Amino acid sequence: MSTNNSDIIIDYYSDVLCVWAWIAQHRLEQLEKQWGKQIKVQHHFVDIFGDCELKIPQRWGEKDGFENFGKHVRESAAPFEMATVHPELWEKNRPRSSAQAHLLLCAVSLTNSAEAMAATALRIRRAFFCEAQNVSNMDLLLDLAEEQGSARDSILAALNDGSAIAALMSDLCRAKELGVNGSPTWILNSGRQVLYGNVGYRILNANIEELLKHPADEASWC
Repeated sequence: MSTNNSDIIIDYYSDVLCVWAWIAQHRLEQLEKQWGKQIKVQHHFVDIFGDCELKIPQRWGEKDGFENFGKHVRESAAPFEMATVHPELWEKNRPRSSAQAHLLLCAVSLTNSAEAMAATALRIRRAFFCEAQNVSNMDLLLDLAEEQGSARDSILAALNDGSAIAALMSDLCRAKELGVNGSPTWILNSGRQVLYGNVGYRILNANIEELLKHPADEASWC
């Protein structure tokens, strides 16, 4: 719940391989820039690209599915200047799953600040969308996390003792309970407001503005 004197909590569910979450990244940054400490974004993960080798050929063609999907991703991102996409995305260094990145990020969240986890998630997205790197490779993911200041030993400890996978499973179960079916999904007002997909900045901003105006026991008009 939110009042004029408390943070607006945004539970943000995404898949690191999702182009619409990549497009939404700039809107997320603008919201945080505009509202500062009045909002608190809590990053969570949802399974969209858990098995790329199964999903993409099934939906985009057995022979040339990755090429077709890569073209679709580039065309989707083209109108958005900030959402750079590598010309060989999904054709070069294809990741097999987003789950490795989500697992690594859960480990980072357990051993570092929320800000460190968000920065690492952004670095992983850039490595994939801008550099066409295989972000299902754990060695690469550990290197990227270290770039952002995380200690490799601490991350490995969270991976080895099961706490990272427990955190990821908690995210996936919670996403199912909340009815999160896609990426990105923005959940506000203790689950009362759910915004999904390619949501414009003005809509996101209006929802936050209304929540800040209304007391905790009154529903937002958005």
